[in-house]
Amino acid sequence: MIEIPFRKLELEDRETVLRHLAERKLRGCERTFANVYLWARFYNEVWAEIDGTAVFRTGPEGAYSYTYPIGAGDRKAVVELLMADAKEKGYPFRLHAVSQGEMEELESYFPGMLHVEWPRDAEDYVYETEKLIRLAGKKYHGKKNHINQFKAAYPDWSYESISDANVEECFQMALKWRGDNGCEEDPEKNQEMCVALNSLRLFRELGLKGGLLRAEGRVVAFTLGEPVCDDTFVVHIEKAYADVRGAYPLINQQFLENEVSGYQYVNREDDLGEEGLRKAKLSYHPVFMVEKGVVTLKTGAEGEAS
Repeated sequence: MIEIPFRKLELEDRETVLRHLAERKLRGCERTFANVYLWARFYNEVWAEIDGTAVFRTGPEGAYSYTYPIGAGDRKAVVELLMADAKEKGYPFRLHAVSQGEMEELESYFPGMLHVEWPRDAEDYVYETEKLIRLAGKKYHGKKNHINQFKAAYPDWSYESISDANVEECFQMALKWRGDNGCEEDPEKNQEMCVALNSLRLFRELGLKGGLLRAEGRVVAFTLGEPVCDDTFVVHIEKAYADVRGAYPLINQQFLENEVSGYQYVNREDDLGEEGLRKAKLSYHPVFMVEKGVVTLKTGAEGEAS
């Protein structure tokens, strides 16, 4: 009987997980410690160290999905173990958030046995950091206009890095944002705001960087993120009051200028298939998308995998 020691992710696992993640350059927003830790309870996510790799498992019992093993260990042997685990327990084998490079590796291990889909709704938008700081040229004219309107309306505006001294103000702003946007009646929005609030509460323990905007002395926007690899930073959370025109583009620009300028790329995550969000993310002109494959065994391949 196969017993993989999956367990809940704890804060003290951070250095171990980061060590495994550092073995390969990955740019997907899920491939960060904070993202996994903060969303784990909503996706029933657990993890295990297996033969020199780390594997994450999500989903309800009987419909589990694994990540491709990360780390320097024997990844082929670990995938074979995951296939055997799924077969023994009677549920379909499935991997999620698989990168193009990982898919090529899988194909070399299991030629002709795997089926992969690349859902558009799951793709992350990645931008050149410098371009989102400078906002030069016609294609960013609208963004600069909104920023200038904000600066004209609030001449006393200021930017601050999130610190122990101001994080509570961001927390209170997030609570007000949650109330203003009907999050209590929308389970998905409520989950997102739980993650945002916990990000603020644990920003130091999770190694997050953050920034805020003030207008007339009050916090009107904040954002938080973390590096995913040596050249890419992921923005996980960005909140601004909808009635403060220009707050969103300005917190984006200021945060990148003050905290993220050392990274070539910024990943602003996926659009979840929401039309309005897709339009907004495309308006910043991504330089490339991070595709995330969903991998299953082809019909009849179960026997070959065992």
